[in-house]
Amino acid sequence: MTTTAMEPWQWPEPHWRKLVNQVRAGRSYRPDGWKNGARCAFALSFDADHETNELRDGGKSIGRMAWGEYGTRVGVPRILKLLKKYDVPATFYVPAVAAMLHPEEQRQVIAEGHEIGIHGWIHELNSVLPYEVERDLMMRSADELEKITGVRAVGLRTPSWDFSPNTLKIERDMGLLYDSSLMADEDCYELLLDGTPSGVIELPVEWVRDDAVYFMMHRFQSLRPHTPPASVLDIFRREFEAAYEEGGIFQLTTHPHIIGYRSRIWIIEELIRMAKAKGDVWFATHADVARFAKENAA
Repeated sequence: MTTTAMEPWQWPEPHWRKLVNQVRAGRSYRPDGWKNGARCAFALSFDADHETNELRDGGKSIGRMAWGEYGTRVGVPRILKLLKKYDVPATFYVPAVAAMLHPEEQRQVIAEGHEIGIHGWIHELNSVLPYEVERDLMMRSADELEKITGVRAVGLRTPSWDFSPNTLKIERDMGLLYDSSLMADEDCYELLLDGTPSGVIELPVEWVRDDAVYFMMHRFQSLRPHTPPASVLDIFRREFEAAYEEGGIFQLTTHPHIIGYRSRIWIIEELIRMAKAKGDVWFATHADVARFAKENAA
């Protein structure tokens, strides 16, 4: 009997060990302190998916594409205004198709001192793609972002944090500095590919630090969560305060078409104000955090 015909409890040990060991956490890259003596690193990220949330699955809903358009018309300008107010850098992960639809937005993001990272071609799911297709889309995405912004991206966040068995190999071959899609730690760590150090640093994410799980809505599916914004702030605040006490990283993932509303954007502002009040928090892009951690790990 082949393993494909077996139930998981019937798998031989070498088979499940191979599955587990495809991509694992390696060496921790936690520095004793952060840049300029800061106690904590504060890394905001915005996944600017825009219309690709609907397009990626072949969707044609005018309403859901309009929701994505809100992200670029209202959400991103509101976010950029807030970041400028407090002089805080951030990272924007942008699918190539969204960047091609809104090239001036990407140029403004770069001009205002923020980072743009790779986020797929059309927000596709990597785990369903053949190796050749995934590689081609990642390469084309990086090229298109560079063509639009004039800056070569050094980091990638897979769309929906969907990581295939081939993703890390492709990232390594592309010479990327870091990935921000996986959840094996709260500090930066090196990714192992089949047990071998890849040279790619992971800046880990987590669903608890993502706005979509609290606010995402799809009226034709069973996806109708609603958490009061004050409760979401409380969750994020506790994550930040614990990161500060531990001397670690506060990393947050949000989306312009979700967090960008008037009743929610204040969450980001309050977090920034709390961090500023500490006096020893380093506000940085994801690339800056990954690079500093790699170069200064204890």
